[in-house]
Amino acid sequence: MKKVIVIGAGLAGAECAFQLAKCGVQVDLVDIKPKEMTPAHSNKNFAELVCSNSLKNDTLEFATGLLKAELRELDSFVLRCADETKFQGGTTLTVDREKFSLLVTQKLKEQQNINIIQKEVESFDLNEPVIVCAGPLCTPKLSNFIQSITGESLYFYDAVAPIVSADSIDYDYTFFQDKNGDVTQDYVNCVLEKDEFYDFWKELVNAERVKLKEFENEKNFEACLPIEKIAMRGAETLLCGPLKPFGLSKKGKKPFAVVQLRKENAMCDSYNLVGFQTNLTFPEQRRVFGMIPALRHAEWLRLGVMHRNTYINAPKYLNHYFQLKTHQNIMFAGQISGVEGYTESIASGLMCGINMTRYLQNKPLIDFGIETCLGALGNFLEAGNPNNFQPMHINWALLKPINLPKNERNKALVKRSLNKIAELKEMI
Repeated sequence: MKKVIVIGAGLAGAECAFQLAKCGVQVDLVDIKPKEMTPAHSNKNFAELVCSNSLKNDTLEFATGLLKAELRELDSFVLRCADETKFQGGTTLTVDREKFSLLVTQKLKEQQNINIIQKEVESFDLNEPVIVCAGPLCTPKLSNFIQSITGESLYFYDAVAPIVSADSIDYDYTFFQDKNGDVTQDYVNCVLEKDEFYDFWKELVNAERVKLKEFENEKNFEACLPIEKIAMRGAETLLCGPLKPFGLSKKGKKPFAVVQLRKENAMCDSYNLVGFQTNLTFPEQRRVFGMIPALRHAEWLRLGVMHRNTYINAPKYLNHYFQLKTHQNIMFAGQISGVEGYTESIASGLMCGINMTRYLQNKPLIDFGIETCLGALGNFLEAGNPNNFQPMHINWALLKPINLPKNERNKALVKRSLNKIAELKEMI
């Protein structure tokens, strides 16, 4: 059996390499880290969670929760690491990002079938089995090579939220509560009165932003807009978005506006600003975010940054197995394939690892079907509009519909999906 080259050791690459290795496939896992860092990365370990430390909702009431359930049934390595490093975060799967990346890296290094190579990949042999997992920021030389294959290059801009030291928060202007009304240290709510909010909004929309390169047009992913871009749509947009006080009350009184902080680790020594992805300059972040009363004396452990994410036009170039249509020995997984989100990237890596193994064994590839979240992701890539393709998170609308009332429909979708996964599990 041929050796497989996996390019990139992020969430997708880590999952993909592990799935191949446990099936006896020899893997060269190639990553630029820690020899070099891209603008999006700061951790020397693999599977770095760049934007948030939350893998989103983990209940079966949401499609992202069902996707996690499917991955657990199929023994997802990366999700297992997430479960081992999680801490209480309401209904979300929230992990200690440092412990998580370290655990993934250690376990990959323990695998006898995985050879880790630290270097920048500039190109690859189109005749060899390769899985490209080079998101979220594919290096320019590799991007140019991929563009030479596909004939076009797509991208959008993604942004990262700041992290603040817990000791530096002024708790006189806060209260602990999640949006289900439960009092918990998982979330700190920073209160803004009406005048404070509008002063903050005015400064936010006029604050200095980091200038992009002249040849780049800013294209943002709608689900991860910088806070200042949201604010430019109007103050009320913030009040209905990141600063909405819905479900929250301090001593029985609903605040006018709330900036919610989510804990970064089990020690509760740091918090990230929920929904505060930003492209403001560092001095402006300190100044404007310092207008939030609870953060007037904040110690910023990390300030927000914006980075370019590269993805290919999947409907034009990939099939629902994540294979390049012109070279079926080449697969793309993770954000570069056109999926969006941590769990979605893990899912694409798992599917590519399973199906590349079968491809090398001359076995039929596993079609997960649009009855499952896994299969729905692959179908979304293949069946999307190539003239206006944008990455998308998993959602119920991507699955094959069931004609039932809403209160019954989601339960039926979950049952059908997990039954399908149980059938496929016998084949893998």
